[in-house]
Amino acid sequence: NKRVDFHLWRQLCTLQGLQRTTAQSDSSFLFVFHPEGNECINANARFCGECIQAGANCGWCKDPDFLKQGETVSTRCDELPSLIKRGCQEAMIENPRGQQRVLKNKPVTNRKKGAEELRPEDITQIQPQKLSLTLRSGEPQSFKLKFKRAEDYPIDLYYLMDLSYSMKDDLENVKNLGTSLMLEMSKITSDFRIGFGSFVEKTVMPYISTTPAKLLNPCTGDQNCTSPFSYKNVLKLTNDGKKFNTLVGQQHISGNLDSPEGGFDAIMQVAVCGDQIGWRNVTRLLVFSTDAGFHFAGDGKLGGIVLPNDGKCHLENNVYTMSHYYDYPSIAHLVQKLSDNNIQTIFAVTEEFQPVYQELKNLIPKSAVGTLSANSSNVINLIIDAYNSLSSEVILENSKLPEGVTIAYTSRCKNGVISEGENGRKCSNISIGDEVYFTISVTSKGCPKPNKPETIKIKPLGFTEEVEITLHFICECECHKEGVQNSQLCHYGNGTYECGACKCNEGRVGRQCECSSNDVATEDMDRTCRKDNGTDICSNNGDCVCGTCECKKRDNPEERYSGKYCECDNFNCDRSGNKLCGGHGRCECRVCICDPNWTGSACDCSLDNSMCMASNKQICNGRGICECGTCKCTDPKFQGPTCETCPTCPGVCTEHKECVQCRAFDTGEMKEKCEQQCGYFKMIKVKDRDKLPQPNDASYPVVHCKGRDANDCWFYYTYAVNNDTEKVVHVVDMLDCPAGPDIIPIVAGVVAGIVLIGLALLLIWKLLMIIHDRREFAKFEKEKMNAKWDTGENPIYKSAVTTVVNPKYEEK
Repeated sequence: NKRVDFHLWRQLCTLQGLQRTTAQSDSSFLFVFHPEGNECINANARFCGECIQAGANCGWCKDPDFLKQGETVSTRCDELPSLIKRGCQEAMIENPRGQQRVLKNKPVTNRKKGAEELRPEDITQIQPQKLSLTLRSGEPQSFKLKFKRAEDYPIDLYYLMDLSYSMKDDLENVKNLGTSLMLEMSKITSDFRIGFGSFVEKTVMPYISTTPAKLLNPCTGDQNCTSPFSYKNVLKLTNDGKKFNTLVGQQHISGNLDSPEGGFDAIMQVAVCGDQIGWRNVTRLLVFSTDAGFHFAGDGKLGGIVLPNDGKCHLENNVYTMSHYYDYPSIAHLVQKLSDNNIQTIFAVTEEFQPVYQELKNLIPKSAVGTLSANSSNVINLIIDAYNSLSSEVILENSKLPEGVTIAYTSRCKNGVISEGENGRKCSNISIGDEVYFTISVTSKGCPKPNKPETIKIKPLGFTEEVEITLHFICECECHKEGVQNSQLCHYGNGTYECGACKCNEGRVGRQCECSSNDVATEDMDRTCRKDNGTDICSNNGDCVCGTCECKKRDNPEERYSGKYCECDNFNCDRSGNKLCGGHGRCECRVCICDPNWTGSACDCSLDNSMCMASNKQICNGRGICECGTCKCTDPKFQGPTCETCPTCPGVCTEHKECVQCRAFDTGEMKEKCEQQCGYFKMIKVKDRDKLPQPNDASYPVVHCKGRDANDCWFYYTYAVNNDTEKVVHVVDMLDCPAGPDIIPIVAGVVAGIVLIGLALLLIWKLLMIIHDRREFAKFEKEKMNAKWDTGENPIYKSAVTTVVNPKYEEK
């Protein structure tokens, strides 16, 4: 059944946030993903109460005549600007807003140390103290909270000490802690109280030895130790330091078998046993001193203890009696109880266990870790430093929020530092007397069921003061109170008439609840939803409900289907410039209804002639007609927004050059005929080019020209046609002629050039000769050195000397 499939697919689209578009028949469907649209429209609100819960910007039009034919009741719910644009008067729109009232606003205390004594409950550090917020879904209600750290604020300090054997030397130093700590704390507050408690371990195996002898004295050798115990409240909080010293001095060391201690059991009892400990509603400090680790939830199984810790007080005669019955508490359980009772914890531990307790500190808000010396001699300084660290930071926390309610914090801390998110909950480095501010925004989504006031509390961690906020929720419109049950306007009493529409009783549907839900999809009813007995139900743009078309809604709140058969819409008209109806009209039933002075199928034709008006106040310069705000030039050679240009026409400057030359300078080709042919314009002479009219100086076009005469002299002029159609020429009365050449420098330059060139050539020749001679001489020298001479005689050589010997001479 095609109709059943259509409704099934439509529900699927609604659930998945899809929009269905169809072709001309139901046989083909195209699904397109769209981003989240208008929350008011997406809500499909059936009555005013549902509408205002959809979002803070949603309003409901209660005008009975607001809906057009084919529109569903849910189209009464939309954003305010859209409702007003669609014709709903602002007075007919239901749009309740949230509000807030301050019920208690006691100023923060400005108190100096040594001033009049006040009870702790009379000291105020947080303002305001009580508010009432009325919340509209999606609309945040914000208020400012001020915190001021009061001077001389009372302090309760409880010292919880591990008395296992390894803490023997530490106990000796703690015995005098009372008076010393009272003295140091008196520098901070005049109202200080101190208490003392001790712990060892659960009194079952395997944590301690259960043999009779070890139960009496768990220590070895000749050491005298007291019987093991889980936790003892030795001294209730008191302002008597000497009493602290006395009672602590009477304590003895005990012992156990394993290394981790049962400190978590003791912390839980200190936190929940407020009456026995003596906690007041002031700053509460718990100093936890140990040199070992800790057992936590689950470790009790080693001793056969499986029941989870119940977080209740089990002190009898100041001794914890249920350690053998309940397991150790978990860290989360401890955090909850310490926070509920506004206790700030200081872990005084030896250096060996610093990393362990640093991790524990990160899990417990408003806690600190100090390094305890081997014999606890530095415990006072440790406590003072830790207190200063804790008290200089304020962290806000809130109680459990009702379903659908969220809270956001923004802090304005010291020196104007602003933080948001999780960091917006806290401020650090706060000194006594400093004021810091928090902006707190509370927002609800939807309406709680049942609709009744809820209370939440906000407080600074570690402080007893808090802000109490009562939340009221706007779940219905004001007009809901005026609703008429079983109204005759709703088809003989089948619904409640409220806020301009019928809210049908169960089992009834239709705009006036005129149909039974069992009869909605009958063939007879569908027939009345087909236009001209066609096959398409509601033109494929709506649903047939009770024989009447209810047009579907689109993601864009500006786009709507309408008409008896949903055949009309306001978004399928002609477009111009990618704008519906050119942006100059509205679309009604796929036809553009144009604004005044606009026409055309897309309202893109302007009837205003101002865009065609030329600078000479003529429409299209008298060369065309104005159509839709654009000039249509009648002469094809003209063009431009106002038919002002003619690219194929002779240039204005060329056309008038000869006449300007002959009239201004009595030269040129038109010199003989100047009076007869060049008297058609008015000529005005000016002294220089700066005096010529500029284009922006006149209300009519001005053309700048220049020309050159036979002597290569330039002349400059302008040509214009003024508003009286008179042709005017302004011309510079002096020619701009180039100067003649200076002969002497030219001749001198030529002669000097020739001489310089000659000298350069001689120098080059001389240089070449020197190079050549040096090369020849070097060659001769080389050959001379390489020559080899022979001493043989010349055969044709005859000596010039002739020797004659006297034959008669005899040597004696």
